[in-house]
Amino acid sequence: MPQQETTPRLAGYLDKQQPDLYATLTHYSQQLVDEADRLGIPRRTLELINYLCSQINGCAFCLDLHHRRALKYGETEQRLSLVAVYREVRLFEAPEVVAMKIAEQITRMSNSRPSAELFAEARQHYSDEQISVICMAAIGINAFNRLSILSEHPVRQAKQ
Repeated sequence: MPQQETTPRLAGYLDKQQPDLYATLTHYSQQLVDEADRLGIPRRTLELINYLCSQINGCAFCLDLHHRRALKYGETEQRLSLVAVYREVRLFEAPEVVAMKIAEQITRMSNSRPSAELFAEARQHYSDEQISVICMAAIGINAFNRLSILSEHPVRQAKQ
């Protein structure tokens, strides 16, 4: 039986070891939200992107965080429980589905690249400017997922 690793991968949290770099990442995230608001991309859609990418990457800390944020922006428990199978259920609106498809493809780029057909589908619902923000949202959450996974950020018990 393989021995289980007992020491942390890193000596501490990356965000604490490199606070200026982390501040840059959080500034990126805030600018992204501001731009999404300006362009009319719902916060709920951004949180679906964050949630899906965090599921794919297996980032417990970000899943917990974006679950709570999604609920804050009007998402339902039922839809969140089905994000992993968003293509198989009819609970998501077409613009949300295409945003999640783009986010999924960006997250899985080592396997396949987002296709021209996917971007053509996206243009049925979004402007090129909005699509670029959706792409940047997926890029951003992937960075945060990797930071949290490497740092082993703990998920704390929610206050009741």
